[in-house]
Amino acid sequence: MTDVVCVDVGSTYTKAAKIDLSGARLIERTEVPTTSGTDVLEGLNAAVAAVGGQGAPLYVCSSAGGGLRLAVVGYESLVTAEAGHRVGLSAGAQVVHVAAGPLTGAAVTALRAARPDVILLVGGTDGGDGEVLLHNARRLAAQRLRLPVVLAGNADVRPDAAAALTARGVPVTVTGNVLPRIGVLDPLPARAAIRDVFLRHVIGGKRLSRGPRFASLVRAATPDAVLAGVELLADRSGAGVLVVDVGGATTDVYSALVPDAEAETGPRRDVAGTLWRSRTVEGDLGVAVGADGTRQAAIAEKLPEPVTDRELAATAAMIALRRHARGHSPGPGLPRTGGRDLRDVRLVVGSGGVLRHGGGDHVLGAVLADTAGGWALPDRARSIVDSEYVLAAAGLLAVDHPDAAAGLIDTLWR
Repeated sequence: MTDVVCVDVGSTYTKAAKIDLSGARLIERTEVPTTSGTDVLEGLNAAVAAVGGQGAPLYVCSSAGGGLRLAVVGYESLVTAEAGHRVGLSAGAQVVHVAAGPLTGAAVTALRAARPDVILLVGGTDGGDGEVLLHNARRLAAQRLRLPVVLAGNADVRPDAAAALTARGVPVTVTGNVLPRIGVLDPLPARAAIRDVFLRHVIGGKRLSRGPRFASLVRAATPDAVLAGVELLADRSGAGVLVVDVGGATTDVYSALVPDAEAETGPRRDVAGTLWRSRTVEGDLGVAVGADGTRQAAIAEKLPEPVTDRELAATAAMIALRRHARGHSPGPGLPRTGGRDLRDVRLVVGSGGVLRHGGGDHVLGAVLADTAGGWALPDRARSIVDSEYVLAAAGLLAVDHPDAAAGLIDTLWR
């Protein structure tokens, strides 16, 4: 059999695409309402049937039930906690809380209130300070949060930190340090570990389905699959890529840039490291349940209040791009970090229901004309819309079927 079906189970809609692997082409695609009120398998099965995919191998990603909620606990807000924040976003998570320094009782209470699914525990470069990482591991163990922990800090004290957590029954996944040296960001081990924890602990815990089948089908959080597709697009096109995905509840921005040696080793080096393939998620910007947040953000950014769906989508995209490019402040009075220089982007891709249904030119045109946004616009970018959900499908297929994934990506940009 040369056909497979890629399925993205979203919070609102479940999208399915039947792919011919040998021809690297899309045969059929559909979208149906996600049946999270009963059992998400009902919508998934309906979508698969609609594309004639019964019996075909399934490649499934999911953001249903709010996707993956991640808390980051680090050593220092401008360095390891910030590095963990960037890695968590690149792993497809919505980072709902960031704590820095030794955890206090009040800090644990705030962490608990954020309702994370997973905790990313980082701190210290390899061979550096280990006391804060050990303190935080012991504090989390004593609080019996029972949340899975991805431990990605100082290699010298990781065994002791892991032992403290496992002794109290906390599920722990130990992986490489996200910041092994100052200015050197290593996201891949933690990103893979977060993905594994999401699949083993989170999907089944969201009660999206009555049995174990759905959890066994899901291979990634949807944003993680999309980022894999964005990375492939950047590799295939050989250019800087920017993707804006406007949804009902959130607006995600992905960028894949050409590495700059001076930014990594020169005087402009970021002490928290540079992530050349990056994602940010704006949980207050959307066109449906996030519409009120978009309107409030428009007022704060001194933009006209949006009314129609297209206006909401354009405003959400503009503000999300501003935040992505300008970076963010990790705390009151602290400087912005994590900004992105997008001037060399050559390909801007729009995604989301409003864009796919005819609003792409309006939304992307507004983004590329946003001269008052406080960031330098791409000056020679071509804009397109991912109308066939190619990015998520290609990301799902990239490991097992790289040629088919590459072929699908090429249909998007060539």
